[in-house]
Amino acid sequence: MDKIKNIIFDYDGTLHNSMIIYGQGFRQAYKYLVELGYAQERLWDDNEISKWIGFSSKEMWNEFMPELPEDEKKKCSNIIGSYMIQCINENKAELYEGAIDILEYLKEKGFNLIFLSNCKIEYMEAQRRSFNLDNYFKDFYCTEEFGFIPKYDIFHAIKAKYNGNFLVVGDRYQDMEIAKVYNLVFIGCKYGFGKEGELKDSNFLIHNILEIKEIIEEIN
Repeated sequence: MDKIKNIIFDYDGTLHNSMIIYGQGFRQAYKYLVELGYAQERLWDDNEISKWIGFSSKEMWNEFMPELPEDEKKKCSNIIGSYMIQCINENKAELYEGAIDILEYLKEKGFNLIFLSNCKIEYMEAQRRSFNLDNYFKDFYCTEEFGFIPKYDIFHAIKAKYNGNFLVVGDRYQDMEIAKVYNLVFIGCKYGFGKEGELKDSNFLIHNILEIKEIIEEIN
């Protein structure tokens, strides 16, 4: 196998521990729906909420409440997004321990690091500023820029720009799909928000982001 030169990173659940800021945003949006009579009042635990992390906002609301009017889906998405951006700007967001260390290591080794997330542009830009992500990543892509199409379709644009083999790192099947469609190496992050068995087709499974270093040394 030719050497890997490019590494695509998912963000939420891979580098960023999103539940810290996503959970309360979700609960605020659900409270709004209860007040308008679209939903029944209930409590949500973190495990129920976290399963939506990694979905695009369009995909999430179409699966969670498909019958909800489109304008209300957008309002709810904005409630969550606004809350998360507020948290980021207040320095309440947290990366997983070791995330910056592995990005620094991979950059020093000469890899092209590429950010690809099922997020909105404003959210991506807030994260870039908060964690100085431009120090590590060559490029940033989010699904809102492409009309929330699947990540594997966005890969066309990435592949056209970079020479050499790719490796994909992520915690959800939306990330693994890229690798499956294009026959790429995939590292599945078990510490993220995927369901049991969701990452069973990964080439490698990790329980800590720093384990990527050992895998890179093994395959490259």
